[in-house]
Amino acid sequence: MQNPNEDTEWNDILRKKGILPPKEKLKEQEQAKEEEELRILQQQSIVKTYEDMTLEELEDNEDEFNEEDERAIEMYRQQRLAEWKATQVKNKFGELLEISGQDYIQEVTKAGKDIWVILHLYKQGIPLCALINQHLSGLAKKFPDVKFIKAISTTCIPNYPDRNLPTVFIYLEGDIKAQFIGPLVFGGMNLTRDELEWKISESGAIKTDLEENPRKQIQDQLMSSIKSSFSTKKDSDSEED
Repeated sequence: MQNPNEDTEWNDILRKKGILPPKEKLKEQEQAKEEEELRILQQQSIVKTYEDMTLEELEDNEDEFNEEDERAIEMYRQQRLAEWKATQVKNKFGELLEISGQDYIQEVTKAGKDIWVILHLYKQGIPLCALINQHLSGLAKKFPDVKFIKAISTTCIPNYPDRNLPTVFIYLEGDIKAQFIGPLVFGGMNLTRDELEWKISESGAIKTDLEENPRKQIQDQLMSSIKSSFSTKKDSDSEED
């Protein structure tokens, strides 16, 4: 199709007969069209920029926004603020806290909605308790949205027997969801942090990235070693015969 803006003899004839508008008007129309397309592209670019901005960046660029932009910016600001608050609430722990019996109601029963609490009852001088405290300290950093706390057993439960230590209680909104009582449950001093993580994850308190129970892996390796040793001994006995 021939361009009506071109300076051709045919276009001049069409303009004289009123079929084509004057060339100046065509230029104005084309210019207006280009300006509108540019404005739309700029708006799209600005909105995309808003979506990528942090709260600080939105505030720093606030003077550059026009009235229409400010409505979009306020929407994004509120969205960013809500996301930031949610992150702060979820990641407000991150360490193994020490409490006493008088803190129990506030720190456990009234921990808050949807807050999981891992409580370790321990005593000084019990090696497995010390090991579990060490593992829980690492897990607290890995899962900062979960409250990990420890307390000397008798400060929370008077006359709590040492034979039940270590004890781990898992709470959600004040209700016990799981409990692990006594050294046999934990497998003794060979307990690894991954094994403890898996055990706690089975209660639903944490979402582990471990694909299977580490204890099962150790058991499988042990059985494989025993079978291999038995097979070697059997072959040796056959050669002697």
